[in-house]
This record gives sequence, structure tokens and C-alpha cells, in this order.
Amino acid sequence: MDKRDLVLTALEKYTTHFSQESKFIPQMISFMQQNPDCFERTNQKGHFTGSAWLFNPTMDKVLLTHHKKLNCWYQLGGHADGQSVISDVAMREAFEESGIDGIKLLSPDIFDIDIHVIPENLKKGEPEHNHYNLTYLCQAPTEDFVVSNESIALKWVTLPELVDMACQGDLTNAMMRRMNKWRYGTFG
Repeated sequence: MDKRDLVLTALEKYTTHFSQESKFIPQMISFMQQNPDCFERTNQKGHFTGSAWLFNPTMDKVLLTHHKKLNCWYQLGGHADGQSVISDVAMREAFEESGIDGIKLLSPDIFDIDIHVIPENLKKGEPEHNHYNLTYLCQAPTEDFVVSNESIALKWVTLPELVDMACQGDLTNAMMRRMNKWRYGTFG
């Protein structure tokens, strides 16, 4: 079995009420079919990433990171680095970025998908490329965290706080969509 099969199957069965997200599905499938190395960051056209929409124990807050490189608030996540089980990538990245042990996956199904452009990084010799991101719902057993070296800060955010952050322009369209999925309970 090709290591891309699990993600291909998940994308093929993924449904959404958001038109922008619907457009990403065939783009992701096509990219994956054309790039056997789609899980490797050495693919300079783009690569898959995994993110965690990480809830606190009472499910009324999500943990966001103020990302150093991008200088914006985002969910926890990062590169697949060869791993094709993207839900595992999301959980690994959530742990690495928060120091929270015992994070659990709330559903094996994809919560949200997004394709976003990462700007050129001259210091690392990386061209502009795409991240093909799959986000999963997760829950932390505690609100205690440790800020990693990849972040400026971490913050547990309630839905009203997230709405206020969005009004300040700190969130991308994808973050707004995730916020609305949380607000209206449309997880798929």
C-alpha cells in the first residue's frame, strides 16, 4: 500500500459546507497524486502539514500560538517530515509546541483543510511554497503549557476572544473558518 493512500481516502470522503475549502480538496488530491514526496519538506513546490485545533479540558477554549516566523496567531502544527498519518503529525506538533503531554485525538476525521502560501526564506534558501494543511480536533488534559522556541507566546482563547482577534485582522481566512465551525458546530 502506498503511504499516500490513507490521506487520499480521507480527502476523498471529506465534506464541507465552506466553498473555499471545497476547492482545496481536488487541489490536494492532485498535488498528492503528482508528488510521491508530498510528505517531505524537501519538496520545494509544497508539502503536507498537520495541525491541532486543541481544546482545553472543558472544551471552551482553544490553544493558539503566536508564530515567530509568520507573526500571527495560529493553531499548533507543523511539517509531516515523512509521516503520512497526518493526525499523528498534528498530535506530535501540538505536544512539541505546547509541552502538554497526554493530548488526545477527538476524531480520526479531518476537521479542516487549507492550502496556504509560505513566503520565501532567504536565510534557509527555501523558495515560496505551499503548505497543504490538514487540521484535527484534539483535547488537552490540562491548560498548563510551555512556550516552545517556535512561538512568541501561547494563549488559551475563548470563542469571544477569537472573534475579537479576528476583528483585529490577526487571523487568516482559514482561522475564521475554523472559528465558525467551532461557533456553529459544523465540524465537516
